[in-house]
Amino acid sequence: MDIDVLGALDVRENGVSVAPTAPKPRQVLALLALHADRVVPVGDLIEELWSGTPPRSARTTLQTYVLQLRELIATALAPGADAARPAPRTPKDLLATAPGGYLLTRAGGRSDVRDFEHLTGQGYRAMDAGDFAGASRTLHGALRLWTGDAFADVPAGPQLALEAARLHESRLCALDQRIEADLRLGRHREVLAELTVLTSRHPTHENLHAQFMLALHHCGRRGEALAAYQRLHTTLERDSGMRPSPRLRRLQQSVLTAAGESLPAAAYTPPAARPAAVH
Repeated sequence: MDIDVLGALDVRENGVSVAPTAPKPRQVLALLALHADRVVPVGDLIEELWSGTPPRSARTTLQTYVLQLRELIATALAPGADAARPAPRTPKDLLATAPGGYLLTRAGGRSDVRDFEHLTGQGYRAMDAGDFAGASRTLHGALRLWTGDAFADVPAGPQLALEAARLHESRLCALDQRIEADLRLGRHREVLAELTVLTSRHPTHENLHAQFMLALHHCGRRGEALAAYQRLHTTLERDSGMRPSPRLRRLQQSVLTAAGESLPAAAYTPPAARPAAVH
């Protein structure tokens, strides 16, 4: 079973989609797919579907949704669906009832979340080893797995909303580290346009603003680098009553005093926040 959740939900068996169109069965499949090969407790599924106010028939209704998903899996397992790939025996082999919950099995298939976590782990290790070219290449590959926001076409209850937020932070961390690797490689001009957009989308994200300042400065745009710092300072003060961190203030001073000189590669090295994997 092949699973994609980093964008629109797509779960396929034998090349056939088993994703339902109805919103609530789609929520059930999304949560099971994210935690593929692990039991998802019935309580978590009920919380996702009814946000703390389940009807008396919640368990029975959930069982109905699981049966609907198994019917879609049965269609994908039908003879001739994909003769090149042997099918498991029954839909229950792929969507099993387990003690306390349900388990969706990949059965050798791929998962974009697992691939993303594997590649980002490799990228972070390359960064730690000073292999910035390898880190950039690997993290580029990890970020290409994303086709949109996680669960982009699934109505999100509390469980999926929490997971989507976690995945968003993981994506942002990988992006931050990939840009850091590119800056260490001297690719200042290449990342300028991207950082222009990112700092606009994330107006209080210090690391992105620091990277933007470095890229601008190394492209001979010192005044714009200082203006980027001032925008961040104003936004932080207005929204939270805070100032930029000492590290970022030191970077501002470096830009002020360096004039036309290049800053060292480590003029601003953000702390590497590495998200934990799902599994």
